[in-house]
Amino acid sequence: MNLLREAWIPVRFADGHREWVAPASLSDPRVVAFDADRADFNGALAQFAIGLLQTTSPAKNSLQWKRLLETPPDEATLHAWFEQHAAAFELDCDGPRFMQDFDLCASDGEPVAVSGLLIESPGENAVKNNSDHFIKRNQVQHLCPHCTGLALFTLQTNAPAGGAGHRTGVRGGGPLTTLLLADSARGKVESLWRTLWLNVMDQGAFLALGGREELDAPHFMFPWLEGIEKVQKEGGETAPVQVHPYHVFWAMPRRIRLDFDAVTAGVCDLCGRKSERRVQQYVTRNYGLNYKGAWRHPLSPYYQAKEGMLPMHPQPGGFGYRHWLGWVLGMTNEKRRVESAAVVSHFFESKVDARLGIPLRVWAFGFDMDNMKARCWYESTMPVYDLGACDAAHQAAVREAVTNWISGAELAASYLRGAVKDAWFSHDARGDFSHVDASFWSRTERDFYLLLKELIAAARCNEPSPTVALSVRWLSLLQKRVQALFETEWVGTGMIERQNPARIAKAHEQLRKSLFGPKLRAALALPVEAKPPTAAVKKGERKTDQGSATNAPQ
Repeated sequence: MNLLREAWIPVRFADGHREWVAPASLSDPRVVAFDADRADFNGALAQFAIGLLQTTSPAKNSLQWKRLLETPPDEATLHAWFEQHAAAFELDCDGPRFMQDFDLCASDGEPVAVSGLLIESPGENAVKNNSDHFIKRNQVQHLCPHCTGLALFTLQTNAPAGGAGHRTGVRGGGPLTTLLLADSARGKVESLWRTLWLNVMDQGAFLALGGREELDAPHFMFPWLEGIEKVQKEGGETAPVQVHPYHVFWAMPRRIRLDFDAVTAGVCDLCGRKSERRVQQYVTRNYGLNYKGAWRHPLSPYYQAKEGMLPMHPQPGGFGYRHWLGWVLGMTNEKRRVESAAVVSHFFESKVDARLGIPLRVWAFGFDMDNMKARCWYESTMPVYDLGACDAAHQAAVREAVTNWISGAELAASYLRGAVKDAWFSHDARGDFSHVDASFWSRTERDFYLLLKELIAAARCNEPSPTVALSVRWLSLLQKRVQALFETEWVGTGMIERQNPARIAKAHEQLRKSLFGPKLRAALALPVEAKPPTAAVKKGERKTDQGSATNAPQ
């Protein structure tokens, strides 16, 4: 089975029907989305297709890239692009196999159930200790070759920690991926090709990201074509300078060999289609490619840490507008620095949107991993509006305004959290109050995007900046939403006999002082009224209710 020639990719057509197609059919204008049976598979398919297009694209500069966006290549042209690397995409053969260790054989160890390719499946210890409470064992026992190949690529791409010597990928375990998404919200259904090609860079820009272009032997791009020692010394590490830049899409941290001998006929446990060769097991070995160094994956945002720039990973709480700035334009303040994914930043710098009028969103997804445990799969899209049509100066103005808005929102969220805590418990009470924060971010999200749309529209039309007026409205909305959450959802609706009215009143009073105080205005870069000078009070005097000092009674 060759993954470049076989019809193995599930897609959805504009009329709603589902088919399995070969990669060369991805430029068909009728194809609008991937349609796998799992969300993580759809994310992996997007990365597979983008990596394949980037590896084979003839677009050397932005002009050639733009022509291919406007006029997609036909199936025969795409097939010609891909065919040069067909030997690297054999899933089942006697020689090198796609994403499988060159030196392993099916008889080289104890077989592992094929469900082990699925990231959330309970591990050996969970099964042994009978701790697979939420996700049970043996839910997937047989996979068709198509689902097996997709599961293998998904695992190698996300590669969470897997025990001693079972490596993570170039972005660590469970990376965050952010892609540009051609939006269909304006009545026109955009083709899948546009979404894929928006995340492919012209070769000049991509090859400048890292790696050594002169290392053009196939195994420096596709590491499964040779033994590990051809890339990495025994016990060593693999850095970007040791491989070709395309390697970043085809990293293979796990040593796996699928067993295509012990197969059975029947129905695939994932896609439900009949297959004569359902895979049941594979073998694995530890100490594969150990990715270290300054890897920069073009599909992930990075943040500043003591060790340097590190790839971002989904965290508990999911995605929201608080991430918009870092993932779209990048951000830098006294607390943190975030750089958007290379494909995103490159697109906005090139301003292709202004010339083509493509409505965009940012598609973010990934596993929230706790070491080897998948806690959650997060996926969301964020509107970009017409930001790509703004020049660099206007984008910088948007960045500055949104930086202040998010800083103000974070402060308001902390005020709400503290007030709820003070109303319910004593001041030093501890616990997880993330659910309070989650309600705040959810309740203010629509308000944020409405203001953001106005801000970007004004910038695009080169109108006078409405930043101050919009910031004032944002302040008012934050004050209104926080008070409503405190009064009607978290504290005010509780059973009176179980509350402490005095403590609630005190917490509410402090909340209002904070919301209408100078700190929140300063966070939003709004003018703060100077405090009137306080008259000095001599020793032995007191202030009356009107503020005048009188002599203390004798």
